[in-house]
Amino acid sequence: MSQPVDLVINARWIIPVEPAGVTLNHHAVAVRSGRIVGILPQNDARTRYDARRTINLPDHVLIPGLVNLHAHCAMTLMRGIADDLPLMRWLQEAIWPAESRHVSSSFVREGTLLAIAEMLRGGITTCNEMYFHPDAAAEAFDLLGMRGIIGLTVLEFPTPYASDADDYLRKGLAARDAWRDHPLIGFSLAPHAPYTVSDANLARIASLAAELDVRVHMHIHETAQEVADSVAQHGVRPLARLAGLNLLGDHFIGVHGVHLNESDIEILHRHGCSIAHCPTSNMKLASGIAPVAPLLASDIRVGLGTDGAASNNRLDLFQEMRHASLLAKVSTLDATVVPAHSALRMATLDGAKALGLDARIGSIEVGKEADLCAVAFDSLETRPCFDPASHLVHVAGREHVSHVWVAGEIRVDKGNAVLQLNDTELLGFAGLWQTKFSN
Repeated sequence: MSQPVDLVINARWIIPVEPAGVTLNHHAVAVRSGRIVGILPQNDARTRYDARRTINLPDHVLIPGLVNLHAHCAMTLMRGIADDLPLMRWLQEAIWPAESRHVSSSFVREGTLLAIAEMLRGGITTCNEMYFHPDAAAEAFDLLGMRGIIGLTVLEFPTPYASDADDYLRKGLAARDAWRDHPLIGFSLAPHAPYTVSDANLARIASLAAELDVRVHMHIHETAQEVADSVAQHGVRPLARLAGLNLLGDHFIGVHGVHLNESDIEILHRHGCSIAHCPTSNMKLASGIAPVAPLLASDIRVGLGTDGAASNNRLDLFQEMRHASLLAKVSTLDATVVPAHSALRMATLDGAKALGLDARIGSIEVGKEADLCAVAFDSLETRPCFDPASHLVHVAGREHVSHVWVAGEIRVDKGNAVLQLNDTELLGFAGLWQTKFSN
């Protein structure tokens, strides 16, 4: 007797990510109550399951939903506001002044909605977010049905959101309390960077992270100047300083990690830390190329992030997979490093592991939640296809995403977003804020 399920997806190829390097041909995924209950040949699925809905994807590859390990979603409203500047000039001359004039709860909510819609269309089902007004960001993730880990930003200096580190933490923890039981939303502690948070507050955040059992999400070693300034001010490189403050561990996600030497990599390995690699942003800001090959050789988890649309200027993990693979090859002069399956794993399961979500998402396995993405290889530019994993990284783009599910719920259907807000409303937010920035 056939088993009732909510959904059966028949795909030409399935790349489950775990086991590593596997591509399944003409297989199906069965979903019940938001979880994967079967992965099996299509002929077997037809006899085993009685599906309320069946989706046939004859020229598609089905992969886990992509995990964006670092983003500033609301900054989508500042896309392209200050191009062709290095990081500190970009921050000090453009971004921080603009934020001081415009950041508000509505800015964060509407910018985050715009970002989520962009990400879902590009196959991203989980985002590790860092910005102000985490309560407004949570509202956006809830409304559009995307999985989010929302960072509680901490700085020493005042912004329109908070006056000092105590105020940032108080407001952030209140937002966490309000949303803590949401099935798709979690929280992290997000001190901005070693150069913007004091020793005392970093030590306090370390204690809070242990007490609350949450991730710590922080920019580190992004520029050579940051490292030099730390040595001059503290006598040690930033990671050594953080280790001395008990901030590091398998809960720690270091963003960028561009300027890492052997001792830094040893510290990351010893503490079990993760790195969020943002290759496009690092290139655009001329920060450098992260040493991804040595990190992977040291068994350090490396996930992929877009950074914000103000410094990228896309929220596009297909682009990040391609750039991560190519930069690793050209920087080492080794064409074998970061092959396609590895780049896909960085964009899925490794990001999920960094967030502590790998028991729930990041691969297509029975028992996991059905965060899934289908990519169509039925157009001229995707033919012929000899290796679907290679195609994902080196041929396809987010425009080839046809279907997206979050916990079994459809979010993109045949390329069309299925969201609580339509494009007209989302474009209205973008136009409104463009006008405000222009005045």
